[in-house]
Amino acid sequence: MNSVTTSFRTARTQQLAEAMQDARHYTLALFDCFAAAGLDVPANVPQIRIVNPPLWEIGHTAWFAEWFILREALSSHPADAQSPSLLTKGDDWFDSANVPHRSRWTLDLPSTGGVKTYCHEVLDRTLDKLTREANVDEALYPYRLALAHEDMHGEAFLYTLQTLGLQPPGGLAYRPQAVASPGDIRFPGGTVQLGVPPDAPGFRFDNEKHAHPVYVAPFRMDAGLVTNAQYMEFIGDGGYDNRQFWSTGGAAWLMKQERSAPRYWERVDGAWRTTRFGQPATLDPDEAVRHVSLYEAQAYCAWAGRRLPTEAEWEYAALYGHPAFGWGQLWEWTASPFEPYPGFTADRYREYSEPWFATHQVLRGASFATRERMVSARYRNFFMPERDDIYCGFRTCSFV
Repeated sequence: MNSVTTSFRTARTQQLAEAMQDARHYTLALFDCFAAAGLDVPANVPQIRIVNPPLWEIGHTAWFAEWFILREALSSHPADAQSPSLLTKGDDWFDSANVPHRSRWTLDLPSTGGVKTYCHEVLDRTLDKLTREANVDEALYPYRLALAHEDMHGEAFLYTLQTLGLQPPGGLAYRPQAVASPGDIRFPGGTVQLGVPPDAPGFRFDNEKHAHPVYVAPFRMDAGLVTNAQYMEFIGDGGYDNRQFWSTGGAAWLMKQERSAPRYWERVDGAWRTTRFGQPATLDPDEAVRHVSLYEAQAYCAWAGRRLPTEAEWEYAALYGHPAFGWGQLWEWTASPFEPYPGFTADRYREYSEPWFATHQVLRGASFATRERMVSARYRNFFMPERDDIYCGFRTCSFV
């Protein structure tokens, strides 16, 4: 628990405060796994594009909260903060918009203890400030933004542990449930409201705004995610060797990867095995296939004579569909490029969505590593098509 004496105006701000404490505790617990392996020192961390030095990452999450809450920044523009950072070089170290990824290994960061002290100080001051906030969405927006931002970095820490082959803290080595769900579901289609209504209370990201009508033609969609067993059939039928199943971009990616199976799969004595947090594990045939790129998902669909769902179809199925439609185990690739909704305008965190339009692909749902408070059928996750380090899978669909 935090050292601040709390006296909140409402149950809602009390709940928000508890969530922020929980997020910080979770992030630091994951960070300690890196520290135990000597990876709290940036120079010891492999310099790969999908990883940040963990010490930089925890400092960045605290800086982000300080920027929008304590410094009352009106946007992520450098001139919009109302006061200086608690750290003399805080902006130079931790502003992700202005600190290139490749430079994060060579910054003169404070010690691990110094960065942790900064994290605790920012949280203490944040909770104290929250006790005086009005119980209205506008006043609570920066707190909710900082909480969502830290929750996303918490999930990123968990898949970075997987990438680097490190064990998470006890109780966090989640194992998804088997998802075998034969057959598919027929959806009648119709005009649906995609996105969040303008008058909806609470927090939403700018790319979710605002609700707008979209016509969805009748379609059929898998009740569950594609399983390991189903994906093994694709591999066994020469799926990785047959060029006709792969898009131009997918074929180019495959050539660079020299891939013949999903990330972390290995054939041992004629049987497929995988690696979970650095440890070998039996590949459960009924578990959803995970750590697959968009290109692999598309190739499987081409082989199966199916396709990926659009994000409108996915949201329709999740919100208005059949009770057998289960989701939340893995992020799900869709057929939709990440693009703005009509009338899009960037919110205060200007770099969250707009720089990634047209280059990234939408994923929907959530993963077993997503904090429950982040889970929403309207949430739009987005990654580059080649990313397979995240906890992602897919399901297939077809027109009726």
